[in-house]
Formats: sequence, structure tokens, C-alpha cells
Amino acid sequence: MGSPGLHKARDKMAAEGVDPVAIDTFAHYYRLLEHGETGMIPESTIEPIDMEALADVEVPDDVAAAAIRSTAVIKLNGGLGTSMGMDRAKSLLCVRRGLSFLDIIARQVLHLRKQYDATLPLIFMDSFRTSADTMAALARYEELPVAGLPMEFLQNKEPKLLAKDLSPVSWPKDPELEWCPPGHGDLYTALRGTGLLDQLIAAGYRYAFVSNSDNLGAVPDARVAGWFAATGAPFAIEAVRRTPSDRKGGHFARRKGDGRIVLRETAQTLDADQEALADLDRHRFTSTNNLWFDLAAMKSVLDQRDGILGLPLIRNVKNVDPGDKSTPEVIQVETAMGAAIEVFEGSTLIEVTRERFVPVKTTNDLLVLRSDVYDIGQDFVLDQVADAIPFIDLDGKHYKLVGEFDKRFPDGAPSLKQATSLTVEGDWTFCRGVQVVGEVALESSSAQRVGADTVLSSDA
Repeated sequence: MGSPGLHKARDKMAAEGVDPVAIDTFAHYYRLLEHGETGMIPESTIEPIDMEALADVEVPDDVAAAAIRSTAVIKLNGGLGTSMGMDRAKSLLCVRRGLSFLDIIARQVLHLRKQYDATLPLIFMDSFRTSADTMAALARYEELPVAGLPMEFLQNKEPKLLAKDLSPVSWPKDPELEWCPPGHGDLYTALRGTGLLDQLIAAGYRYAFVSNSDNLGAVPDARVAGWFAATGAPFAIEAVRRTPSDRKGGHFARRKGDGRIVLRETAQTLDADQEALADLDRHRFTSTNNLWFDLAAMKSVLDQRDGILGLPLIRNVKNVDPGDKSTPEVIQVETAMGAAIEVFEGSTLIEVTRERFVPVKTTNDLLVLRSDVYDIGQDFVLDQVADAIPFIDLDGKHYKLVGEFDKRFPDGAPSLKQATSLTVEGDWTFCRGVQVVGEVALESSSAQRVGADTVLSSDA
């Protein structure tokens, strides 16, 4: 029968034209929610994990080339960059030399196609909000589409649920706020529901490489593809060593009960286990969200489970209007795509360097990416030329939003390759040719300028 709340949610999704597979998947998680499932992973049920490093693995050139020729590339591109004040795809942000994330991703793939004589399809998982802008921006790359395959597929959407009774929220003031994405775990539901998974298999592709469009380090590298092919594993994730900036983020572990690898997100960690979550010596590895999986293995498991992969639930509590804490509290039912690692027997991990993990979540990250910490070569791959990534902390009152951030760096980012950290309090504008050396902190004051060719140094 089902509860009245679930019936209303199903009807609402059907009326909106949501794919039946996505509706059934939502219903699966709704029932878990109804029965008190929280998705929590207690520390007592897991143990730390170790893994081999890509740097220590031998991958013959012919194995690498064969693997990349059998790979399709999928970029998650549904984000609007709202936390940075954007209202369109974050991947349209300018990164370097007038090139956006999308420009660099497209050129990375086109270069690899020539290098390996590979078709290497590039496909974006867009949202209804990012689709039009993304496809318009990519239209200039006439050679990018691959015959018989789409360049995008759309992620699904689901209703936000009132926390008090799990009924779908009604918000006539702004009906769009009644809906939310189901988390990036929706990747698998959308791949199956749109028919793209079957299309890729029919076209002869064996592997998928999936990553976020705001991570330019996530190049579909042939060496990693060769490693994955050689393992024979159905599913793998690239991991990096956690740093102090990752203390509050998710990590990998091994479940004691069955020995499966699990990815525990912050939202799945009990308050009592927060100290263990932050222990970088205990839980040493975090996810890059760079995934590799065998397409046939994915299809087989999805078919066995009637399209519901059964990823762990993430119960995300927010407000209907995220920018207004006075609006009703809602629950967003989410899953993480990396959590699929526990679904497949024989899944594995590989440690990679931070050059493959350069996400841009804030303008602090954007400043580093636009600076001389990285070089971008003819292959459009990021090359870290600084000895270390500097810590950046810009005053949120003046730099959080991209428009305000750009006003304060009118001539581009300062040189940061010799910087250890840059902390800015207050309203500072940086002129052309500024260099930051060592640890630098600018204190709050009335609006000030850092003059052209100034060297900001911890010794100054």
C-alpha cells in the first residue's frame, strides 16, 4: 500500500515526467527513511584501510592505450555554483587564458583522442538548469560529439520532504524550491533510465571514467585506465591522502562485518565519532570522486536489482529555501556515487597524487587554480609547478561571490607559487604583478589596494 506521503511524492514525480526507474528508486529510500534509517556508519563497525599507490604500479604502454580506447568519459555537471553567487553551470567559470572548465575539459579529451587514436566519448550529466548553457558553450567544438551517442543526459529530480511528516513540500512562492537533486548517486539511475548504459555497451565501450566537472585534475588518464583494466575489478575509486583541509570530509574504510570497502561521508558520521573522522592518522584516505567502473558489471548488478543499486542513504536536513532559515525544515534524500564501491564484490582503490584532485568549491580554490601554482601545457593537463598548494583564506564578506571576487583581482591572480598561505581580512584589491611569498596575512581595515608589482612576504 505505502504511506500517504509516498503516494503524494510518487504522483508528484510522475506528473513532472520523472523517469519511472527514478521514482522506484526514490520510493526505496523513502521507505528506509520511514522506518528510521539514518544511513549512519558507526566507527565501531569499520576499520582503517590501506591501498597501493599508482606511482608504484607498472602499466605497459599497450595496456594503457587499449584501455583508454575502450573508455567513455562522464562528467558530473549539474551544479550551479550557487554558493559562489552563480545562477548557471559552475563549469562556465573562466579558469585560465579566457578558457572555462568546459573549454579545458573538451581540449583535454580532444588531445587524448589524437594521442591514442581513441574515440573517447565525452558525455555530461547535466541538470535541467545547466543543460542549455553547457551545450551552447560546447557547440564551438564541432569534432567533440561521437556518432550514435549523446553529449549529455539529465540527472533526475525528487521532491523535498517536510521533516515533520515526510510529505512532499508545497512552496507556491517558488515552486522550483520544492525539488532537489537526489545526490550524485543518481548517476547510475539516470544511466539506466535514459538507456545510455545500454547504448555505451552496444557501441563497444567497456569502461566508464566518471568525475566532477569542477575538478580539472580528473583527466581520463590512460595509465590509470590501464591499471583498472589489469585489475579486472568491476569498480574502483581514486583516493588521495587526507590533509588538514579534509578533516571534516568523508573517508574510506573497511566494514568489519563483510570486509567490503565503504565510503563514509560526514553526514553518515555520528556525533560521538567526529573525533575519529578527523583523525588523519587513523583514516588516511579520502575520495577524489574520480570513479572507474566496468559497464557490463554495472548493467548486470542494476538488472539483478531492478534498477535500484541500493546505495547507502544520506539523510540531508535543510530548509525549503536554503537561504532562509525561517522556512520549513525539509529532508532531502540523497546518495553518493562513490558509495557504490561497497555494492560490487572485488571493488578496489588506488592512491593518486593531489594533481588529480583539484576541486573548486569556493573562491579560495578558484584563486589557486587561476594562479601560477599550476601550469597548463599543450595537453591541457594541470601541472603543479609549486612545491606545495598554499592555504588561502579570503574574507567571505568581500570575496565569497564570484562577481565581488573578480572585482578585487581585476588583473588576475597574484603569484602564489612561493606562497605558504594567504589570509585576507577586510576589503583589499590586488593590482597587476603582485607576488605572495611565505605566510602572508592582510589585516582588516578600510578598503585598500596592493600596488602593482608588490612583493607580499612574511619577512616584510
